Parts: sequence; structure tokens; C-alpha cells
Amino acid sequence: MTKKQTKADINFEQELWKAANELRGAVAENQYKDYILPLIFLKHVSERYELRRDVLKDKLQDKSSDYYTEDTEEQNYVLEDPDEYLSKNTYIIPEKATWQFLQDSAEQDNIKVLVDNAFDILDETLATYRPDLKGILPRIFVKSQLTAKQVAGLINLLANPKLSEKENPDSDILGRVYEYYIGKFAIAEGSGAGQFFTPGSIVRLLVEMIEPYEGKIFDAACGSGGMFVQSLKFLQAHNGDKKNISIYGQERYDGTLRLCKMNLALRDLSFDVRLGDSLLQDKFPDLKADFIIVNPPFNVSQWHPEDLPENDPRLFGPKDEFTTDGSANYMWMQTFWSHLSDKGTASVVMANGAMTSNNKGEKNVRQHMVNNSMVDCIVRLPDKLFLTTGIPACIFILSKNRDGKDGIHRERTNEILFIDSSKMGTMESRKLRVFTDEDIQKVTDTYHAWRNNPNVTSSDLRATNKLYREASDAPKSQPYENTAGFCYSATLEEVQKQDYKLTPGIYVGTEAVEDDGIPFEDKMESLKTQLQAQFKKGNELQKQILDNFEKF
Repeated sequence: MTKKQTKADINFEQELWKAANELRGAVAENQYKDYILPLIFLKHVSERYELRRDVLKDKLQDKSSDYYTEDTEEQNYVLEDPDEYLSKNTYIIPEKATWQFLQDSAEQDNIKVLVDNAFDILDETLATYRPDLKGILPRIFVKSQLTAKQVAGLINLLANPKLSEKENPDSDILGRVYEYYIGKFAIAEGSGAGQFFTPGSIVRLLVEMIEPYEGKIFDAACGSGGMFVQSLKFLQAHNGDKKNISIYGQERYDGTLRLCKMNLALRDLSFDVRLGDSLLQDKFPDLKADFIIVNPPFNVSQWHPEDLPENDPRLFGPKDEFTTDGSANYMWMQTFWSHLSDKGTASVVMANGAMTSNNKGEKNVRQHMVNNSMVDCIVRLPDKLFLTTGIPACIFILSKNRDGKDGIHRERTNEILFIDSSKMGTMESRKLRVFTDEDIQKVTDTYHAWRNNPNVTSSDLRATNKLYREASDAPKSQPYENTAGFCYSATLEEVQKQDYKLTPGIYVGTEAVEDDGIPFEDKMESLKTQLQAQFKKGNELQKQILDNFEKF
């Protein structure tokens, strides 16, 4: 794994807060991102075009370059050749769709019209090369209540170098800005807290653990596309080729899906991402993915399992025994398993409650997963990793590649690895914890040492298996050892004796206080409702008793 400094997931709060203030009063808080993110996307696409054009100009004037020419007509031909830009993952952007044009025009009274027109022009331009990007940019400024002065102020604020891909080429700026606005205005968003953007350090851990070198990658709750972006970064760090991966995703919110397409388009990734609720509207019924990397919404209740067909192929058993309206956590698990290829692996962020829930519909699924050797590894995460939710979280690694027949991994069908990382991470602020490079490597190395065949060397892997041929740091032959308080390889029998509870603390030696994953406020409200109902029932019983006494 390559070493690089882990940055905090948010480091430009002041600038984004000022941008929000420009929208305040004219735009609902939950819509701030819908106005800001398309402008940032336009800015990035435009910057790429301008950078490439500047490079071509320099080459045309450099006598040592193959591009050198003094012929003005030939120079113009090169500067207007689409292939010269497409080869570098960019496009020729018409002048009135460039960021520079919007900046120069910001003080004009018709700036709202100019912005929407720029979106239309850019949308048509992109669709010429990528039909799947049609409709990616919304025409929303003219019909908004924003004044021309507010739009001008917004454009000037977004011109800040911190929000420039030119200045920060390795940052997932779109995703990080999305996280900021979702987190800052989560209440206004009106969605469950677990549905929000996954912080970068968690995404890195998910990806590093399952190593998506090549094959089909699927995210059934893809959000802004952060899992795909990190998979690409992983591939690049290991000298892989993005042509060897195929990306599939599903997202239930149209605006978020547009953001995902923006993120993927900026990276020239081929993809198939579709709109719909993955629980009830599986848009990829026949997809078998080699890797699933996903952070689904936590603890979704009243998701209407009654609407599932009785013979839904995802279910492990009868619908009334393997689903519950109280939580969709284990319907997600069944969905992911159904989409894994014969050698596929999934890394799933899940609420801690999923490790111990005794609800019949959930426990039946968890018991089935353990008994049928579906669970490879459980990682307990520390608190404060999410800006947007206080729900304690963990990672489930599910795998169909546990029989040791691939020549890379050892046979471990009777084992589950438990890792407790709850004491790891570094506080970047009072509210946010991130995993450092060292933290990610420790968890990842532990899992790989446990999973990999110790008798296979790195050179053997490169020579015999295509999966690792391009890897610069293929798995090392290092022994795994149980470490008290951190990791433990449990047999299925041990897990069965613990009533199928998957809390790492039970096994690693530090008994964890069981957490049902429900926020305190929600829990108290539920208990209050139950208590009121019991009081009411008690009063009714008391009245019945008194009425019966009066009859004697």
C-alpha cells in the first residue's frame, strides 16, 4: 500500500459557509448543494480544458516538440482538434460554458440566465462525447429566488483556489463539498443519517481491504460515487489499468445520481449507474459483481418488505422469516450476497446493531450467513468517523472466495476474523476522527495476513495470477497471530456458542457493551411511546377490575 498523508475530510469550511450565506433566504438549506456542486463541476471541466489548451500552445511553440509549427492555420487546427483533448480526459468547452466567462460576466444583471445557458451548453457538449451524461446539469438558477448579486457573490467565492482541481488535483472536492452541506444541514435534508456521504478514510479502508484490481465493481447505494473514486485511486497506486474495471451503481435520489455522474465523468471512467431504490427496485437483477463496496442507509424502518415478491431471488428463506419492517439492514446483506460473483467479495459499512440484533427477521439472516460461511471478517469502527451521524458503525466483509482454491488465499470456511479498531484514529477536530495511513495499514495488513496463503510469495502471485500481475506491492508472506484486544480468528462453533453475536469485543478479549445502533434521542422517543401505551393499557385494566368488583 502506498504511503501518503491522510488529510481531514473537510478543510475549507469557512469558504463553504460563506457560499451558503450567499444562498440563505432564497434557497432552502437542503438545496444548497444543488446550486453549488454543478458550478464546481463546470469549473473543474473548464479548468481541464484550459490547462490542456495551454499545454498544446506551448508544444506548438517549442522547437524541440513534434507539435512545433509556425503555420497559424495548422496551429488552430491542433488547438481545435477534439482528439487532442479526449486523449487527456477532457473536452473542448465552448467559450460561454467556461468558468472564465462566468467569472468575467458575474456582475452582469443577467448572470442567472448566463449560468443556466452555460449549463445547457456544457450538457450538450458532454452528451456529444458521452450520451450517458445527458441531463447531468440542471437549469435551476433562472427559476430560483436568487438575486443577480447573490449569484455573482457565489461565483466569486467558488473562484477560491482551495476549490480548484487545478490546485488540488488529488482531492475528491465534489464529494467533500457534498459531505459538508449534507452534514451542516442534515436536519433540513430530512433523510436518515446513515444515508450520507462516506468519509474518505473509511472508503480507503473498505477498498484497501478487498483490493479491487480488476473486474466488476458494484455499489447499490452509490451516493456521490466516493467508492468508485477511491477504487480508481487504489488502482492507480498499484499501477493498474482503469480499463480493467467496470463500474455499476444504483442511487435512489436523482440529484445525488447526477453528482455521481459528475464525479465519474471527471475521471473518464466508464460506468452504468441507474436511478432507483435498490431494496425494492433492483435495477441490476442479473449483475454478478467481483467487488461490492457500499455504505447503505443505516436502520431504515418501514421500507415495506410486504412489497417484495414471495419468491424474490435475493432472500435466503421465506419472506416473513428473513425480513422485518423494523430495519432494512439485513435485506441489504441479502441483496449484496445475491450480486456477488462466484469469487466475489463485499465490504459493507453497517450500523453496530446489525452485529447483535435479536429481531427474528434480522437474526435469522445473520445466523444463516454464519452457518453458511458467508462472513469473512468483522471490523468494529471507532466513534466520530462520520460528520453526519452518531450511529456506531462496523464493517462486514462477505466473501464467496473462502475455499482456498484460487491459489492466493487460504481455506477459511470455518473461521471469521474479528478486528476491534474502536481505539484507533486521530481527531482532526472536536467532531471528526479520521484513520491515518498507519491505522488503515494495520487493519488491512491484519486481514490480509489472516486471509492470504502464507506459502505463496509475492513473486509467485505476480507470475501465476493475473489479479496481481500489475501490483507494485502484492501481498506479503507474513504470519497471522491473534492479538488480545485487537484481533481474533474465531471458529464458527465459537460464534454459534455466542448466539451468533458478531461484536468483536466478545472475541478479541475486551468485552464491548452491546449497542443496538439506535441514536439515544430515537431510543428515548420509542421508549416514551411504549411507556405511554403501557400506562393507557394499565388504566384500562384497572377500570375493568373496578367494574368487575362492582358486579359482586
